[in-house]
Amino acid sequence: MASVSLRGIRKQYDNNQVIKGIDLEIADGEFVVFVGPSGCGKSTLLRIVAGLEDITEGTLSIGGEVSNTVEPSRRGIAMVFQSYALYPHMSVAENMGFALKLAKVPKSEIAERVGRAAQILQIEHLLERKPKALSGGQRQRVAIGRAIVRKPKVFLFDEPLSNLDAALRGQTRVELARLHRELQSTMIYVTHDQVEAMTLGQKIVVLNGGRIEQVGTPVDLYERPANKFVAGFLGSPRMNFFEATLAGESGRSASVQLAGGTRVQVAADVGRAAPGARVTLGVRPEHLQIVRSGVSDGRHDGAIGATVALVEYLGDVTLVYAHVDDATSAAGSVGEMVAVKCDADIAPPAPGSKVELVFPASRAFLFDAGGAVFAPGWTEREEALSLQAR
Repeated sequence: MASVSLRGIRKQYDNNQVIKGIDLEIADGEFVVFVGPSGCGKSTLLRIVAGLEDITEGTLSIGGEVSNTVEPSRRGIAMVFQSYALYPHMSVAENMGFALKLAKVPKSEIAERVGRAAQILQIEHLLERKPKALSGGQRQRVAIGRAIVRKPKVFLFDEPLSNLDAALRGQTRVELARLHRELQSTMIYVTHDQVEAMTLGQKIVVLNGGRIEQVGTPVDLYERPANKFVAGFLGSPRMNFFEATLAGESGRSASVQLAGGTRVQVAADVGRAAPGARVTLGVRPEHLQIVRSGVSDGRHDGAIGATVALVEYLGDVTLVYAHVDDATSAAGSVGEMVAVKCDADIAPPAPGSKVELVFPASRAFLFDAGGAVFAPGWTEREEALSLQAR
């Protein structure tokens, strides 16, 4: 096992800079996930750690040793790619032990390491099969086993589940989490899938345009996003955004006015921001509540009028998509819908019906014109006490 340190890492192809100064510390035995949209630089950064890309500027250290010019084979890393890359003419056992055979490791030790890896991955019964006789999930486990037998300091995963169907992805995520607990190895995992990032990562690195937007635990990033990009990227369905202007503030609370004229209260400390400043209100689908039009309980400072457009029943939850009455208030785009996540056992409103959307002021986010989040105001408990006092 080993720590990984990236300091001032930059990568440039001709005049195109794809990694723009990355500083990151990955602790020994930590499971870290690089996540972000296509083209954000996450795979390039992983390939830099692997030694498959040269560093334009900066310092990479693995296990406390500067590794900028160290050959990939001498870095103590093992990489699992999106493609399984198994030799079709070799058995599973031969595929898993091939790198050890090239390194002239004794046959008895190869057999021991392959057997141990197969036991960890629960593929002992597959050792004599050829890749063509395996399912996609089994092939991926063989590829992971091929990495395990090398006993690397650091495991690198480059979107290893992309070729699997939804059910297999869920199953393999569980297996990877179990594998990390058992091996206690340093693992760096690249994905564009936020579900993989949230369920696997002890620490998540959100990348955008070659820069780090935020680093933290899944809970930190979901509950306390640093900016609008992170808030909108993590969460399914994504966070709802409403363009608004700041109507006033009082200590730890701010009043904002949506494009349609509705005023809502948000628990946010807007500091020196002046009334009239452009802001963005963000509310996650699970924090919006639907009530029939005209029957809001009055405990909230504002209710957003909307028309139901679509209802999706997903078994455990129901997703309701609605057009805000003044459509330009939703994410500043005409025709954009907001999403509301409801309990599946509650009858949803019918498409075409008029509703109102309300939410706890403490569960909304407020972002300035540059996308930075304003500091939170009161807590949800404080809001509950305030409602009780009314």
